[in-house]
Amino acid sequence: MRILDNPKSAALYQRALQVMPGGNTRTTVYRQPHQVYAVRGEGCRIVDVDGNVRIDANGNFTSLIHGYGNAKVALAASRQLELGTCFGMATESEILLSEMLCDRLPSVEKLRYTNSGTEAVMNAIKAARAYTERPKIAKCEGAYHGTYDPAETSQDARPDNWGPADEPQAVPTARGTPRGVLDDMVVIPFNNVEVSEKILRASGNSLAAVLVDVMPNRAGLVPASAEFLAMLRQVTRELGALLILDEVITFRLGFNGAQGRFNVDPDLTTLGKVIGGGFPVGAVGGKTDVMSVFDPSKGAPALPHGGTFSANPMSMAAGAAALEDLTAVEFERLEALGSRFDQGIGHCFSHNKIDAQVTGLGSLRRVHLSDAKLTDYRSTLAAGEKKVAALARALFDQGVIIGGNGLMAFSTAMSASDIDEIVDAFDRALKTIA
Repeated sequence: MRILDNPKSAALYQRALQVMPGGNTRTTVYRQPHQVYAVRGEGCRIVDVDGNVRIDANGNFTSLIHGYGNAKVALAASRQLELGTCFGMATESEILLSEMLCDRLPSVEKLRYTNSGTEAVMNAIKAARAYTERPKIAKCEGAYHGTYDPAETSQDARPDNWGPADEPQAVPTARGTPRGVLDDMVVIPFNNVEVSEKILRASGNSLAAVLVDVMPNRAGLVPASAEFLAMLRQVTRELGALLILDEVITFRLGFNGAQGRFNVDPDLTTLGKVIGGGFPVGAVGGKTDVMSVFDPSKGAPALPHGGTFSANPMSMAAGAAALEDLTAVEFERLEALGSRFDQGIGHCFSHNKIDAQVTGLGSLRRVHLSDAKLTDYRSTLAAGEKKVAALARALFDQGVIIGGNGLMAFSTAMSASDIDEIVDAFDRALKTIA
């Protein structure tokens, strides 16, 4: 299958150019010569305005772990829609979802909701500063934690500005980022125990928290080593700083999230994506004493927090339904789908005589068109980006959607035959870019 004709999308894009910069409101879905517009989703497939059907192997950037049209999620959302989409009051639905999340995440005793993963990370950073009364936040070079100024530091660093490997520089992502923001950020190399520990200890009692993703997508989707995570936990405790675990994406790695799979005990956890059942959502949770900075019951809290749509019942109800369907059995099936893809794509690379590899765990994968050893952001960047971007474009024309950097997210709506179809599309796409 090859999809080339998108006349209705082309026409829509001309309209979009009149009312949006570059005809675009999400950089991540921008395409040339024009964007392609979706009209509906069915299971693991998306139908566009021209009637073309593609397998969605990206799941709206990892958020749709059940794909499209999950019966329980749809029923929960439709029932809530009849009752009301949002209120200037609390609802029982936020309690239910919180109970489910606290049961799954032993490190989380209290929760607070936001409308996105970016907001969750922002509030986790602010909570760490409010709790410790310290300014500095450390993060791993190349890791994506949303678009809050501090969190996006060095997520797109390049050889001409990232500095020495043993002293990575805080690099702005958005032009105009104030120098003061960068001065309060500490950048460490992912998976480098010795160098990272030295940098963190040098921050001393000015360090409020270390923000980490155990398998950062933009840093290669390479899992963190047990030694690296143990060092972060030990050093933060010794310095009196907090450990913030970003599980916005990696919560989908297991029934107890990435922290259960990697045996991590963070002070704060950020969540989003799959916990909303396809609706906008974010959450920050953690130990009771740390989360008390949000508590308004005894007067003005150390960290005031609101949000017109935070904990809206549509997201809460859909999220609870999604978690109910995200059982231990389904996680086992997702693992099996991932293993089937690994086996199939390995054969595909071999018979096409392509030096390539796949990173990731569970339902998450990232394809790299290089066989170089990957350990962190710098090694991943050196492995090359342009060929993977070309592969993603070719796959789109072959009827499969993956991230522009090779990111994939399998869903419970997929079957073994869907995985085989994805691998077949890879085989065809690789031939077009060879």
